[in-house]
Amino acid sequence: MFEKLRKVSMRTAVIMGCCFYSLTILIHILIIMGIIPLTWVNGGRSESFENQLPISILNLITAIIGVLFTVTVGANIQSKFNRWITTICWFFVVLWTYGFIQQLFGTLFEKMVCSLILLLGVISSLRMAIEKR
Repeated sequence: MFEKLRKVSMRTAVIMGCCFYSLTILIHILIIMGIIPLTWVNGGRSESFENQLPISILNLITAIIGVLFTVTVGANIQSKFNRWITTICWFFVVLWTYGFIQQLFGTLFEKMVCSLILLLGVISSLRMAIEKR
């Protein structure tokens, strides 16, 4: 019975993680396309598209790695490398928590939209880290 609950909990965490990474990828694509103004992101400090582009590309790469990791973790509940997976999950918890705090000091868009998306990332990573113990 507990194994069945564990699978459901992990599946929920993976779905939440995929939603988080999908929204993150979408936001950065919209930034790169110029649909989201530069004054809405990076605390409003991006003076030009050239300054913001490397940040958005790095975040896109991180999000792609994150979604691949999340899907891999979700597909492999009984992993031989539990310690490594748990460590990486906890790293993402710390990373997204730090990002969440940063967003709270940013622009209105970052406070109202990005912080909620990052909170989803924190919760999903936390659930995966706890489940992988």
